Amino acid sequence: MPNIRPSSDLRNKYNEISEFCHKYSEPVYITKNGRGDLAVMSIETFERLVGQFELYKLLDEGMDAIKNNKVLPAEDVFKQIESGLEA
Repeated sequence: MPNIRPSSDLRNKYNEISEFCHKYSEPVYITKNGRGDLAVMSIETFERLVGQFELYKLLDEGMDAIKNNKVLPAEDVFKQIESGLEA
């Protein structure tokens, strides 16, 4: 269940919000005038999400390469890597 708090809690209960974000690795949703305004999370959770998005992007690029037949056999790739190490 999402943790939803009014914007006044950012000022009045910052430590409580911070502890929740770190303990549960979940965002806290902040409302302003009763409407959603912000999502607050720990830096660790943010970095993990960004890392997941980057991984999804790379996987999508790989799937596109396979679809467009822009791939090399693994043996060829390893040979290229080995030859680069010898130089």
